[in-house]
Amino acid sequence: MGGVSIWHWIVVGVVVLLLFGRGKVSELMGDVAKGIKAFKKGMSEDEAAAAAPTAPAKPLEGPAPAAATATAPAQPQATAAAQTEHKAG
Repeated sequence: MGGVSIWHWIVVGVVVLLLFGRGKVSELMGDVAKGIKAFKKGMSEDEAAAAAPTAPAKPLEGPAPAAATATAPAQPQATAAAQTEHKAG
């Protein structure tokens, strides 16, 4: 009592086949398979999208901009020149 045996499942399967027909059941199973595949694809895309922002950024290749390299050394030289003029004057 209350237990489900293999005969219960066979009877349920036969009733489903009689009600819906073989073609309808195969279409339904195909739709279920497509849904599972779409779900798995969506999950893998979500994991890839979540992993993408955590990747470290690549450094820029090539020489540094000319403006940044020209202004950095010019400032210490100007202060050294101003100091020598101040001492001389």
